[in-house]
Amino acid sequence: MTRQPLLLLTVTALLTACGKKAEQPLVIRTAEITRRTIVVQAEATGVIEPINVVEVKSRASGQVIQMPVETGTLVRAGDLIVQLDTRDVQNQFDQAKADLEAAEKRLEVSSIQKKRSDELLAARIITAQENEAAQLDIANAQSAIVRSRASLDIAQQRLEEARVTAPVLGTIIEKPVALGQVVQSGTSAVGGGTTIVKMADLTRVRARALVNETDIGAVRAGLEATVTVDAFPDRPFRGVVEKIEPQAVVQQNVTMFPVLVTLDNRDGLLMPGMNGEVSIVSERREDVVTVPNEAIRSVREAAQAAGLLGLDPDSVQAQIRASQGSGFGGAAGMRTGAPGAASGAPSGAPAGASPAGGRPSTGGDSTARRAGGRRNGGAAQRGAPTGSAPGGRPQGMNGATAGGAPNGARRSGGRSGLVFVQKADSTWEPRVVRLGVADYDYTEVLSGLELGEQVALLSAAALQAQRQQSTDRFRAMTGGGSPLGGGSTGGGAGGGRPTGGAGGGGGSR
Repeated sequence: MTRQPLLLLTVTALLTACGKKAEQPLVIRTAEITRRTIVVQAEATGVIEPINVVEVKSRASGQVIQMPVETGTLVRAGDLIVQLDTRDVQNQFDQAKADLEAAEKRLEVSSIQKKRSDELLAARIITAQENEAAQLDIANAQSAIVRSRASLDIAQQRLEEARVTAPVLGTIIEKPVALGQVVQSGTSAVGGGTTIVKMADLTRVRARALVNETDIGAVRAGLEATVTVDAFPDRPFRGVVEKIEPQAVVQQNVTMFPVLVTLDNRDGLLMPGMNGEVSIVSERREDVVTVPNEAIRSVREAAQAAGLLGLDPDSVQAQIRASQGSGFGGAAGMRTGAPGAASGAPSGAPAGASPAGGRPSTGGDSTARRAGGRRNGGAAQRGAPTGSAPGGRPQGMNGATAGGAPNGARRSGGRSGLVFVQKADSTWEPRVVRLGVADYDYTEVLSGLELGEQVALLSAAALQAQRQQSTDRFRAMTGGGSPLGGGSTGGGAGGGRPTGGAGGGGGSR
């Protein structure tokens, strides 16, 4: 009986220690405003394909008796691909040639008869009707020569067509016909004839990439692109955007547009069907003032951000309204009235309660979220990551609302953002800044910040506050127990409740 109070005291001490540890203040990390290069690019997966595929067919029908090419063979224009059996077409050629010789002899005889008939008509030995018959005979002989020459020309073409050669320079990529097979003519067959081989010029290929619709607005023909294939991960291939196809492709509820990137492949390393990552550089800013995306919040998130830093939300919002009234990005107005911690909470205090008891913001409308949406959106066609909503965006991301569109983060027309600058006395000053283009990690600062200033990284603080709230909520649900389920002594049957709690009947015995 004396051991039970001791056990209760021990558990109570452990729970008190856990509660004190969970109530540690938030650690607000900072970052310095520096200069760097921002490269805005759209990323997508692509497949290597030939630019122009030529299907080689024979205009003659027959059996394949010779085929010196194989798949992968490089052929030049005029090289032999298939030789068909020429016995039938050779007989037709010989017959047409003999018909032409006979027609020429007949014309020669008819000419002599016509000349004799003219002399007899002049001597009034024959009638005019008989002379006209001689004229008709020579006309028929001339017509026979024309028909014979045409037949001979057709037979000559068929004889030549039995030898199928490469129409252009290229590589054999498919060979559906084998030696000994009978092929049908591509001109006389009902089905269009037999395809002997498929060939393409692989010295220039293209990558067909599916770019997310949120990034397609920044892509245009002529932009530089880099393609990295799985076969050569350390060797990027540089190309140029050829065109954007207008018809969208929808995969897993994600709308994408095919973008064709032309690549130089004189080394022959890229082969049709290879998969790769395509990066299209749409904008590049050299040596500009930048701020980390984790430090940026929208003006609508001022109250939540103030709660994270221990500031009075009403005071922060009043200063923001005063700054916006004095002009866009008016940092001077922000500096004249330094924000005081009216709530009495020191800098770095936990985000206990924002106005109306709301949760601390996780930056759902921030530039960092928009950048993350671009990254995830570009990879959505490869399969959305675990825990993602349809469309490839993380769950909870407000990528479709005003100001939260991923594509909006790259427009250089200027947009407003809210950052908190650390002053000399370690307090925080809210400041509305004008922002430019952004990549995945940093955003260009057009006005409102100076080099060397320290800004608060609010994304990490928001995550820490969210974890703290989850811990507090779990403790409230379990009567103050540890968030480790089933870890309290004597509460195994009650889901980890402390000794003596409801449902932990085993602990009272």
